[in-house]
Amino acid sequence: MKKKRITETLFTLFMLAAATTISFAFFYLGNKNVANITVTYTLALILTALYTTGYLYGILSALYYVIAVNYFFSYPYFGFNFSMDGYPVTFIGMLAISLITSTTTTALKKQRNAFAEREKALMEADKEKLRANLLRAVSHDLRTPLTSIIGSSSSYLENYQELSETERTELVANIGEDAQWLLNMVENLLTVTRIKDDDTNKVKKSPEVVEEVVSEAIQRLKKRIPDIRINVSMPNNFLLLSMDPTLIEQVLINLLENAYIHSGSTEPIDLIIREEPTQITFCVRDYGRGIDEKKLPYIFEGQQTASDSSDSHRGIGIGLSICKTIIRAHGGEITASNHGHGAEFIFTLPKEKEETDNA
Repeated sequence: MKKKRITETLFTLFMLAAATTISFAFFYLGNKNVANITVTYTLALILTALYTTGYLYGILSALYYVIAVNYFFSYPYFGFNFSMDGYPVTFIGMLAISLITSTTTTALKKQRNAFAEREKALMEADKEKLRANLLRAVSHDLRTPLTSIIGSSSSYLENYQELSETERTELVANIGEDAQWLLNMVENLLTVTRIKDDDTNKVKKSPEVVEEVVSEAIQRLKKRIPDIRINVSMPNNFLLLSMDPTLIEQVLINLLENAYIHSGSTEPIDLIIREEPTQITFCVRDYGRGIDEKKLPYIFEGQQTASDSSDSHRGIGIGLSICKTIIRAHGGEITASNHGHGAEFIFTLPKEKEETDNA
């Protein structure tokens, strides 16, 4: 508080000195027009009221400006003349300007602070909601495959002699599949933690070639799911976009993997990339069963799971919640919808100013 008062006092003194210096330049180096002096002091008065808190600095500035106009720029120069015509009106006018400006700016500052507090509260509430949704999703998406791994390993160890080679291989394959899913889930959790640990809720972006990021994501996914088929459609021109490539790869992998697992279709998945004046749009489209219309509004909230399917441990809620977090942190948007023959997820990444100018 003390530091703020010192800063505001120094600013007021600076405005007093600056206004007086400029007024001297107008008056003694140009024409002796008092109107220019009044405008200069009035502007300085408004700036003082805007920058400082309360009424004191504005009122003191108004008193100084009226006295300065009388002493420096009114005949007899460098002397006081309180009997000249219009002096009381000038004094009252500048004092009124100070009070009105100070009152208005104080109200605006309070309103701005209230708005900032409200925005902060909303952000905190959003973070808490995300944490709660993640915990709900984790309780299901991590517990189910762990239960499956424990059950399969127990069956393998306890019934080893009775099991055929095919049954043993199947149990080991199930354990490997569930363990891989757990690893992917941990990667997702680490991804969202990486963003949430940053107080600004933003990511460190660098210019990246879109084609290379897409290619890397598909290669990583094919190592996990060799049978997946993806048709990529994108402009022929060179696309350079500021992003965190690792995080955007994670988004693409999550969306493509969800489309493969949950669509119930053997058709290839379409990945369509479009360039627009201010952004790049990515669309992941499958040709399967689509999404339940009742669940669409909540699909990014971390609650959606596919408990009614044979792949019940592969809940999509946490993955989509993380996708939303990543895209929002990049300043983009992500949506989900049905297109008549399946589901599609669309997300956008905004271009930086330089990228827009070069487009």
